[in-house]
Amino acid sequence: MIEKKLKVEGVSSIVKQSEKAPDDEIVLSENTLRPETLEEYVGQDEIKDNLRVFMGAAKKRAEPMDHVLLHGSPGLGKTTLAFILAKEMGAQIRVTSGPALEKPGDLAALLTNLKAKDVLFIDEVHRLRPQVEEILYSAMEDFCLDLMIGKGPSARSMRLKLPKFTLIGATTKLSSLSSPFRDRFGNVIKLEFYSENDIEKIIKRSANILDIQIEDEATVRLAKSSRRTPRIANRLLRRVRDLAHIHEKNLITHEITEETLKMLGVDEIGLDATDRKLLETIMEKFGGGPVGLSTISAASNEEESTIEEIYEPYLMQLGFLERTPRGRQLTKKVYNYMRIN
Repeated sequence: MIEKKLKVEGVSSIVKQSEKAPDDEIVLSENTLRPETLEEYVGQDEIKDNLRVFMGAAKKRAEPMDHVLLHGSPGLGKTTLAFILAKEMGAQIRVTSGPALEKPGDLAALLTNLKAKDVLFIDEVHRLRPQVEEILYSAMEDFCLDLMIGKGPSARSMRLKLPKFTLIGATTKLSSLSSPFRDRFGNVIKLEFYSENDIEKIIKRSANILDIQIEDEATVRLAKSSRRTPRIANRLLRRVRDLAHIHEKNLITHEITEETLKMLGVDEIGLDATDRKLLETIMEKFGGGPVGLSTISAASNEEESTIEEIYEPYLMQLGFLERTPRGRQLTKKVYNYMRIN
């Protein structure tokens, strides 16, 4: 990594840039299970078909792809998809995150260092400060950077031309983005939870990369406990592999899988100790609800954002939890599950 200090007519900022090519942005190692092409990317078939059309049209016009906004729950592959899009378009990718861009100068420095057809990826884009976000309006629409030079009566505006680039934003909270910002993205893509069949394919692919064999029965068991999320599937696979190696085996069996999941406190539908704690808190302390998120947070000693972004989406997918105008409420389905378990 090198540091470059940029001065743009009174705007100074320190920007860290990588000298590596796009292929090197993600360190290739045994722990890197990310696919690198759309062909390797399992699941999200409709999204992939649409992206092929968008990218193909952009290539024919010799233009950068329209700006892309990726949203969905954590672990579904937003970052992976951003790197794939950059590679498929043959573009350099610059990576940052919403919280890292603290002032307009930080973003101005990034934008003025871009080259034609580059991709700028902003993770957690919903956490951009309003004054930083506003700079992106003209940058995305007109490929210009509007700056105010000086202060007071002598202040003047200046417009810098930018090379045509593609902005890819990733967020878990689409509603937190302002309407003017959201509307400037040409492609707004929602990543859905994966099917169990797709998760099984991901597990088998990852096992092959990790150079370990896995039984079909073990694959199915892991897929059921992976909350239909690739990141969780790969994390569980690594933990099962660890136990297999402790037993000096290069084959993940159903028995080893069951033993590992029991150690981790993960049940047959992917719920862990925190999930069960949240359900029990609502059930026992608040009669199943409705109850407010802040109250649940205080009673369970978990942060509101963690509950809302990490745990609630899957509980709602299972049909265990509902968000009502009066608060969170358990469904009848969860009572049947708790009685059995």
